[in-house]
Amino acid sequence: MAIELWTWNTPNGRKISAALEEMGLPYTVKTVNISKDEQFNPEFLAFSPNNRIPAIRDPDGPDGKPITVFESGAILLYLAEKTGKFLPRDLRSRVPVYEWLMWQMGGFGPMPGQVHHFMMRPDGPARDYGLERYGRETLRLYGVLDKQLAGRDFVATTGEPSIADFAILGWAWRHERHLPTQGKAITGYPNVARWYGTMMARPATKRGFEVALS
Repeated sequence: MAIELWTWNTPNGRKISAALEEMGLPYTVKTVNISKDEQFNPEFLAFSPNNRIPAIRDPDGPDGKPITVFESGAILLYLAEKTGKFLPRDLRSRVPVYEWLMWQMGGFGPMPGQVHHFMMRPDGPARDYGLERYGRETLRLYGVLDKQLAGRDFVATTGEPSIADFAILGWAWRHERHLPTQGKAITGYPNVARWYGTMMARPATKRGFEVALS
């Protein structure tokens, strides 16, 4: 039975569609139009109480019983556990995946998200302040990622990507929206640019970023 992916065309939504494609899991998209406040509909709030996308409903959950999961990081961990894919088996190898997944959830998402917000504000001191503050932190995070990817194909693993790569890729996908605000481009971070090109060239990941989510 297909997993229901309740989402919209956002970086957090794309994390999950890419992971589902890479894991070979059947799924259907249930659009939640956040521009029309559909995330506040009672049906969605019943299993996504923080009124944020994405969330999933898996009819074939643990022990064959249905389960719902909200928060994109939790969804990625659930899907990795369900399939045994893109998450190392031994704890020592898992720790870097956990670290970089939390790095994305806590920083490389909230910070560029603030850049997106202030870019749409009217010209003036508030917009300038927001772009300077959050733009500077976004650039710092790109620098951290670029350093981590030096001599590495993937962020936290060797041989194949992990769920941390899918999580980070969702936000790197929007690099053109936040890097230009500081006169930068992804090419200014050569290791990130190389990794980004490698990930986006993967057929399953490519499908995950092309599937209609809105």
